[in-house]
Amino acid sequence: MMLELTARDQSMLDGEQGPSAAAAMKILVAFSNAIGARGLLDISGAHIDGCLYHGKAGLDFVERLVEGGGRVQVPTTLNVGSFDLIHPGMVKMPAVEEVPARRLMKAHLELGCQATFTCAPYQTRFRPSFGQQIACGESNAIVFANSVIGARTNRYGDFIDLCCAMTGRAPAWGLHLSENRRGRILFELDIAEAEPSDSLFVGVGLIVGQASGDRIPVISGLLPPRDEDQMKALGAAAATTGAVALFHAVGITPEANTLDQAFHGHAPEETIRITQADIDHALSRLSGVADGAPLAAVSLGTPHFSHEEWMRLLPMLREAAPGRGIPIYVNTGRATLTRLQEEGALAGMEAFGLIPVADTCTYVTSILERLDGVVMTNSGKWAHYAPGNIGVTVAFAEMADCIRSAAAGHVVRGAS
Repeated sequence: MMLELTARDQSMLDGEQGPSAAAAMKILVAFSNAIGARGLLDISGAHIDGCLYHGKAGLDFVERLVEGGGRVQVPTTLNVGSFDLIHPGMVKMPAVEEVPARRLMKAHLELGCQATFTCAPYQTRFRPSFGQQIACGESNAIVFANSVIGARTNRYGDFIDLCCAMTGRAPAWGLHLSENRRGRILFELDIAEAEPSDSLFVGVGLIVGQASGDRIPVISGLLPPRDEDQMKALGAAAATTGAVALFHAVGITPEANTLDQAFHGHAPEETIRITQADIDHALSRLSGVADGAPLAAVSLGTPHFSHEEWMRLLPMLREAAPGRGIPIYVNTGRATLTRLQEEGALAGMEAFGLIPVADTCTYVTSILERLDGVVMTNSGKWAHYAPGNIGVTVAFAEMADCIRSAAAGHVVRGAS
């Protein structure tokens, strides 16, 4: 089955709109044919996951588009890069690597992308809306857009997401189409918590991601979240341990008012029960140390901290008043950081060891001063990836316990 192209698509493919648009369309057509898409559809935005430097090939690809006079055709946000451009010198990297890594971030801006450099574009003014067709890279941004907002995107990898942005088009395939968004596997929660903790959402996400495979999960019995940051944590964890791009939470997410709606009237292919013991087991696998272990650092904000999370964190810092010199790194988007600075919210916080990080994340770049001790986090994603990425030992806990631990100098969990 050949891909059907519009006259405008063909014009781009034929080079009538410049060499960069032609190159992007050629790749997009080849990709669409490979996955069996019948045609392309218009997108209203994109989020690009190619700013983190992994080698010369990625830079060469973007440079070629820049040299061909290319420009993105829709509002396009950028994922984290290899540097915190707001705080020069924070990332430690040899010059031979630093120059191309910085150039990669700059080259995306030359294509007309927005200088967001965040893994949480839904926290910016470019947040998509329900039903919007978008092309998104970055696993947590994909699952959040599809699940919590109800926008529509597939899991687009590096270069395909940018080709979509360069053409304003995406394959009419997968999660862009209503019939492919129905649930397949049911997770029934049997949890006694009266108030939903952050850890509950992380734990559910870890289990759902690992057990779903390529099936869209539906979660029933989930307590109403305190805020969308808990849903962010669930989706990020599910996309970390598995390939989840869309989940439905009955009575919570916009395409799952009822179980029947989530499954589009079909029966689930499989039902899995999740108990508190299952949650505890999943979370225990994120920690390699026991309580009392000496602490080297705290890292929060993976995915990037929202303004609401900052408003929860700052009173905790003032109350605990950590003074042992243990750094508390908080990864956040530059738009959120700018707002906090304008509000004066961060005044005096450096005395407690607070170190805001923008444009990147502590588990993908050389930011942490010490890698020889335990790093504590409330992020399932950070806890999952950091040991392999940067070689640290991780202790997972609630945010309040992370701050109490920084004040105590050692790992403390479940403190009153």
